[in-house]
Amino acid sequence: SVSAEVVGATAEEMLDMADDYIDIHPSVTIKLPLTWDGLMACKALRDEGIMVNITLCFSASQALLAAKSGANFISPFVGRLDDIGADGMSLISEIKQIYSNYNNLTTEILVASVRHPRHVIEAAKLGADVVTLPPNVIKQLIAHPLTDKGLDAFLKDWKETGQEIG
Repeated sequence: SVSAEVVGATAEEMLDMADDYIDIHPSVTIKLPLTWDGLMACKALRDEGIMVNITLCFSASQALLAAKSGANFISPFVGRLDDIGADGMSLISEIKQIYSNYNNLTTEILVASVRHPRHVIEAAKLGADVVTLPPNVIKQLIAHPLTDKGLDAFLKDWKETGQEIG
């Protein structure tokens, strides 16, 4: 799915904008802020079978309310928590523990505001369902100096055999 974020302060404004997004494609997931109005809009959209991503989550209590409102995804912002000296990944652990305590909570954890590869690895170890990350972090995930060094050595050795590549 593709999340499309609404802009608005009231549930009515959010639902009006959501209607425009829903018409684009059935794979659009409506992205709502974690506010009372966002949760009310979530419930209304979920009652219509529309997928919802609740965003701007910074606490386990918020994540619980989003799940109880029927959100398909909760987006905790781990990097922003780290930026203020909190431990963003501990929030993922708390949410995972809470959600696993209840069979009726089916909300998936979408780790957002990822700053570095460690966030991705920790999210995977904790059992998060999805991560959203910037291109520079994707590139960092594959990069390793020993891989580069090993490939350089292999190519040098291959060249010394007098064989062609390809």
